[in-house]
Amino acid sequence: MNEVRRLTAVAQEYSVPLILGVVASLVLANVDLDLYQDIVHYAPFGHDASLFAHEVTVHFLINGMFMVLFFGIAAREITESVAPGGPLNPPQKAVNPILATLGGVLVPASAYFLIAFIIYGGSDEFSTVANGWAIPTATDIAVAWLVARIVFGPLHPAVSFLLLLAVADDAIGLGIIAVFYPEHAFSGGWLLLVVSGMAVAFAFRRLRIASWIPYILVGGGLSWIGLVKAGLEPALALVVIVPFLPGPSHHRESSPSPEAWSGSPGASPAHDQNPLDLFDRHLKGPVDFGLFFFTFANAGVAFSSINGVTWTVLLALIAGKTVGISLFSLGGARLGFPLPAGMAAKHAIVTGLVSAIGLTVALFVAGKAFDGPPFQEPAKLGAVLSAGVAVLALVSGRLLNLREMSGPPEEGG
Repeated sequence: MNEVRRLTAVAQEYSVPLILGVVASLVLANVDLDLYQDIVHYAPFGHDASLFAHEVTVHFLINGMFMVLFFGIAAREITESVAPGGPLNPPQKAVNPILATLGGVLVPASAYFLIAFIIYGGSDEFSTVANGWAIPTATDIAVAWLVARIVFGPLHPAVSFLLLLAVADDAIGLGIIAVFYPEHAFSGGWLLLVVSGMAVAFAFRRLRIASWIPYILVGGGLSWIGLVKAGLEPALALVVIVPFLPGPSHHRESSPSPEAWSGSPGASPAHDQNPLDLFDRHLKGPVDFGLFFFTFANAGVAFSSINGVTWTVLLALIAGKTVGISLFSLGGARLGFPLPAGMAAKHAIVTGLVSAIGLTVALFVAGKAFDGPPFQEPAKLGAVLSAGVAVLALVSGRLLNLREMSGPPEEGG
């Protein structure tokens, strides 16, 4: 049993399910693309079955329902980070990574437009290709974190810096998906149902409901239906619900007393016995392993589909993230918002490079930016190929001796 737990922990730590999903989808798509498409678009309840005008296919069940939990876990990370005692609180601690995040969003998006204009400018395709500008703004937290630990060493401050950056990047990415990539024609009145879900979650918090399940099932369910009917991305349903889950009492002055979560007066307030941490503890494993199915359903593209959009996405990720993050971060240091102790200019630059690993969220955005051929598959392939940045980062780390370097930042860096 202990061996199974150890292997499970290793698989989660090294994002094995996610990587296996990418490999399996690429192999099948390049061996038998028709079979791959049949699997992904299989309708287990028949093609006549629909849910709020969505055909219930494997792809919809994964992207529209399972990814609700993925973005819920991401929302939990953001909630913990901005809470009192979190790494993004007080705000002064977050200034440099937030500046780096802005650079990691604005510059890749600008680079995408520039490269797309160079390749497609003057053609009728440019306006369609330009819709993919948000794809290179994404960073895959899990894989980037894994690579950063190898490049810098697991305890190096650059790893924490990257995590802060990736969390803030996710927050912006969620907003981009909601605003710029609606599912259907927008019907704002249905957002009242989302507000109702938030009100229910708030009421549960005030009532000191000690289980995360009612928050997610009732509040999250109302939010999901509201987003679907409003024409927005339903996968974001829990983003507005998770912040209402009460967290550790030392993180929030307004949190109910520890006894409220323990079920008995005077009980010891274990850190992970509150709804927010229990939500993460119970669902993080299923989500991590479920990413196999997400990447399998989204990363399967034929290498023959490579075109200008592939290189636009890939180059915008690599150049945009590296330049944007390092430029804004080092600029922030010059303005009086220093890098964490132990980080120098070279660490900021390589952190930007590591952040160019797109994968999960980039694949998700690519599926929203383009309806299908001829640009969706090439865009997804660009996101998949960004995983190769790991090799560049490892080589850069070895050449610059980043794993061996420690101590305070270099002056001006």
